[in-house]
Amino acid sequence: MGSYGIGVSRAVAAIAEQTLDDSGLCWPASVAPYDVHVVPVGKAKPGETSEQLAVAERIAAELESAGRRVLLDDRVASPGEKFADADLLGMPTIVVVGKALADGEVEVKDRRTGERRKIALDAVVDELSS
Repeated sequence: MGSYGIGVSRAVAAIAEQTLDDSGLCWPASVAPYDVHVVPVGKAKPGETSEQLAVAERIAAELESAGRRVLLDDRVASPGEKFADADLLGMPTIVVVGKALADGEVEVKDRRTGERRKIALDAVVDELSS
């Protein structure tokens, strides 16, 4: 006897199948495991923390305090690998803390549309919390 009921695992598989693109998943915000994926990219001297990682950790903590679910990519990996993994995982919003930090900004990417915009560092939490 078989059972072909609709359970959570089947629903998640159906959502994943219907929302993926060439780069990976594109989770709808209502079912995404995290709201925001924070990706710091920058080099640090051995044994030290990069400025990008320190800022990314602060942004992640502030977003979590504002009630957002945050995935912080704090791995030691190349920027290309981090970007590819962020697209593959498919969180609705990706915050890149990288070169724009020199201008006091971070880059925010909408995973579904691919739209990128720069946001002032002091406004990112307010912008993503609303």
